[in-house]
Amino acid sequence: MDMFNVYLPIAQMEFNVLLLMAIGFCVGVLGGFFGVGGAWIVTPALNIFGFPMPLAIGTDFAHIFGKSIVATRKHGKMGNVDWKLGITTMVGTVPGVWIGAQLIMYLDKLGKQSGQDIVGSSVRWTYIIMLLGLGIFMSYDYFVLRKKKEAKKLQPGAVHEKSLIDKIRAWKFLAISYPKSNIESISILIVFAVFFFCGFISGFLGVGGGFIRMPSLVYLIGVPTALAVGTDLFIVMLDGAYGCFLYSFYGRTELLAAVFMLFGASIGAQIGVTAVKYIRGYGIRLLFAIMVFFAGISVVLKQMDSIMNSPGLKTASGWVIMGSASVMCLIIIIRLIVSARKEIQQKKAGL
Repeated sequence: MDMFNVYLPIAQMEFNVLLLMAIGFCVGVLGGFFGVGGAWIVTPALNIFGFPMPLAIGTDFAHIFGKSIVATRKHGKMGNVDWKLGITTMVGTVPGVWIGAQLIMYLDKLGKQSGQDIVGSSVRWTYIIMLLGLGIFMSYDYFVLRKKKEAKKLQPGAVHEKSLIDKIRAWKFLAISYPKSNIESISILIVFAVFFFCGFISGFLGVGGGFIRMPSLVYLIGVPTALAVGTDLFIVMLDGAYGCFLYSFYGRTELLAAVFMLFGASIGAQIGVTAVKYIRGYGIRLLFAIMVFFAGISVVLKQMDSIMNSPGLKTASGWVIMGSASVMCLIIIIRLIVSARKEIQQKKAGL
């Protein structure tokens, strides 16, 4: 497969073009479908396959920015973007991204002075905690909390105690409304706090923040799932542009690799965005939880490899991240084809 290798000047290494496009395609499908930038797949994948962590982060920001333009445009045509909400989140996102990026540069400098991979280890441990934690929570939401919510609907006269999230949403200090998302009023301070944290995670992990932000839009802000998908991609596009600028300024972006990934992602994003039309609500959340969990497992294996220096663990990590992403893409594509055929048959029957 050496004939498909290309030399990457910033990374100073050869990398397989087909692998870059495959990563881009999978992330395009998953990102367009789940409403995330997909960096929680790309950054670990690039690091697993040989990129230093700061370079993996910066390269992914460049890839995120380009891919999200394609996906946001299509979601906008489908009416799945709350433009007002997306723009106001930048108040918290921009300073969060800047602080996260500065912390990465500091850890990178510290690691070079001590001769240790401090930044790589720190980022991987953060990924492990957040990906596995989020995967478990969203699975719990699907299998347990959903049943409780449905049971409450069957008891309309009963008085139910408000959850912590309900109490947070009820705080109306400096309130703002988002009619597109059916949010009559919510405190702008809540929006700022949520997206400052998402921005920090974005700058630190090299992600659009989508794997945290999309659930935050749904669970904390109260945005409908399909609308949260499109709105999050719009936000990913904005902070991806800012993150790409920051990391490029520090010389931590391999643009050639980002271009090859973007080629695959531009095709995959069209498929993922279209699939949202046929798979809605809790179906999207369950698939998202499964994919996030497997991404977390792949990072666990990579971290074990960095400690034990075992080639077998590194190989297993690569298979888990790419295998789970490929299987999830296949599930989404099959569901899309089956649902689209059913819709066509129903239209013909109606005629």
